[in-house]
Order: sequence, then C-alpha cells, then structure tokens
Amino acid sequence: MLERRPPQPVPTTALADGSEADDVPFGALQPCVAIRDWLLSEGARLPQADDLLAGLAERLNRIGVPIDRASTAIDTLHSEYSGIGRVWTREAGSTVRLFPHGEVSERAYHESPFFTVHESGEWLLLDLTRAGEDPYSIVPELRAAGYTHYVVAPLFFTNGTRNGITFATRSPEGFRDEDIAILRFVMPALAAVMEMRLVNKQLDHVLRIYVGDEPHRAILSGDIRRGQVKRIRSAILFADMRDYTRISADMTPEEAVDLLNVFFDCLVPPIEREGGEVLKYLGDGLLAIFREPGDDLGGAAKGALTAAESALAALDEANALHLFSVPVTAGIALHHGEAAYGNVGSGQRLDFTVIGRDVNLASRLSRLNRLLGEPLLMSKPFVDFLWGDPEHCGEHQLDGFDEPMAVYKPKAKAAVLERLRA
Repeated sequence: MLERRPPQPVPTTALADGSEADDVPFGALQPCVAIRDWLLSEGARLPQADDLLAGLAERLNRIGVPIDRASTAIDTLHSEYSGIGRVWTREAGSTVRLFPHGEVSERAYHESPFFTVHESGEWLLLDLTRAGEDPYSIVPELRAAGYTHYVVAPLFFTNGTRNGITFATRSPEGFRDEDIAILRFVMPALAAVMEMRLVNKQLDHVLRIYVGDEPHRAILSGDIRRGQVKRIRSAILFADMRDYTRISADMTPEEAVDLLNVFFDCLVPPIEREGGEVLKYLGDGLLAIFREPGDDLGGAAKGALTAAESALAALDEANALHLFSVPVTAGIALHHGEAAYGNVGSGQRLDFTVIGRDVNLASRLSRLNRLLGEPLLMSKPFVDFLWGDPEHCGEHQLDGFDEPMAVYKPKAKAAVLERLRA
C-alpha cells in the first residue's frame, strides 16, 4: 500500500535535536517526557500493536491533547497484504484493516492524505468545519462523525518505508498550537518504537514463510550454528505433481508459477488444518511433517493420512472446476520415523532443513507412486500407527536401502482413489 523505496537519505519524522521541546507549553514538558519514556520502554514491549496506539491516545488525552480518533497506516512485508491500518476511537477502541496487494490499494494510497505528506515531508492540518471542496475522500466521513480538525503526520522509517499517523478531534477549538507541539515532541520516539516492533514482526513472519514454523522459532532462539541438530518423531509426507515437465513445457514462466500456486493451494491447506508443517517446496512438490505430540500413539499418522486424502480430493475438485489448463494429478507418499532439523551448508550460507534416514526413505517411497500407478502410498512403519486394514501393495526395493519395504494404499478410500487415477 504505502510506497517502499530503495535505500536513500530518509526524511525525518520530526525534529529530534532538542529544539522540539522549545514549543512545548510550560509545565507540560515533564508529562511529555513521561509519554516518550513510556513509548521507549513499556510501549515497545506491548504484545499488541493496537495497545500501543490506544495507550498513546489515552496518555495524550490525560495531558490535555484532545484526541478522539487516531490511526496509523504501516507498510509491511507480507505475502498476502501490503500494509496494515489501525484505527482507535473513544467509542469503539481499536480496529484493524489489511490492505491487499494490487492496484486498488495503490490507487487509494495516491488519493489519500498520506501520499500528500510523504511527497511534501510536512504535516497536514485540516480544518473540517470549513465548507468547500473536500480534497480527500475521508474528509466527509470524518465531518459526518463530528470531527472538527484532522492532523496527518508522516512516519519515515530507516528502511526506506513511508508510513503515517493521523489524529482527529471533536473539540470546537480543534488542535491548538501547543497540542501540535506536544505531538511533534513525541513523534520521533513513536516512529522509532513502531519501526522496531515492525522489524521484529517482519523478521518473524518472513522466516516462518520461508523455513516453516518450528525452524523459524529455532533460528530466532539462536540455533544458527552449522551442524546443530534436533531430532523429532513425526509422520513425513512427500508430494509432487505428475508430469509437471510435460505440462509446463509450453508455458511461460508466469503461467508455470500460476500452475504451481493453484496446485499448492490444493495441498497445503489440508496439511496445515491437520497440524502438519510444510518445510520445503521442492519445485513441483513439497515436504511436510506431522509431529507426534509425545505419546507416539499415532495422532501424527492419522493427521497425515487425512491431510493426504483431503489434498487429493481438493485436487480432484480443482480439475472438475477447470482451474488448471489440463488435468493435474499428484503422487503422495507417507512414512513415519525420525527426522532431524539441522543447519547444513558452508560459510555464511546455511539451510535449515530436515534430514535423516527416514526422510530419505519417504523420498524414495514417493517414486513408487508413478511406478504402481497409485496417488497415495504408505510405508509399513506408517501403517503400523493406523487403525483399519489398508491394502498391501507388495514389498519393494527402494533406492539406497538394503531391505525391501512393505508398501500399502488406503483400502477404505479405494473408490475415490480409483476415480482420481482415471
């Protein structure tokens, strides 16, 4: 939503050289310093960003700044939305709005007062009681709600993002010069705290997106040395698209990406619903694990099987709705055993990945899907955790393993799987 610019000299949100205190009213400096100290200490550690905005507005009101509405618009690094807006009012408290990627959000931004203050670098003060042409679409909305004056201030972060904060009041006198002076005094501290919180949130989110939930927590807790390993018991799921090379041969790179995204939209939600965790996207496939909760009683295996069957059903539905240009099928292999999270790599470039004998076995098992013409196969160690009577598909030699592995398919779902194979 808000523009992200390449690294360059960053404008300042407000002066922070000591002169900002010159215009603060006599007797208000100590309360202003208290607000700034609260921002830099307790405010920086609040669990919710909504609490930061609400806490600031409430403290400003206590020292006489008539805040009836406050809002922020913050650029964010997120796969599903480009920015996040928060609004606090006396009546309703805090609400949150997410701004999706795309032209609609971009157009709304360029027509907003935030764009104006970002381009000018100056604060914008609007008297809402004056009749005439409204320069921004939000003005009639604010006026109808009884607000009399509106202040828009830019928040320039050191990473190049341009963000903003607004304040509105219903006071007939509006914002006095001393009120604006107080706002300018606390603004540099607010910008620093908001950026610090945002950077931490973005780091957490981006790591989770790219390496998975548990690995991202391990990395943030300090597990970044090469060779560190943590073992877990889990069900292991390998899945890939059949004939991807042939299907995508005549596609543009953009069309191939769209194909994979629709394919993964069928596979990933069922995995996550059943408590699974996608650790790796492997070109046209993926690797996921389902952790045992500790009792090793088969909950992970049941969840993995449910996820696999649901993913195949979702893929079947996508084909029926013609979401793919040609019919797309998948092969899924399920195994149960021990996996190890480990930092693997060289120098300053490491990969936090899952490794081990059982991971290799699951990968080799997935190669039998095409050979046996089955969309879903399970190893003997996986089946040992299931109730029911799966259908035995024989014993098969897996590349790199001395002993053959007994392989199974779900018997109860035979009719569905036959339709998926057709």
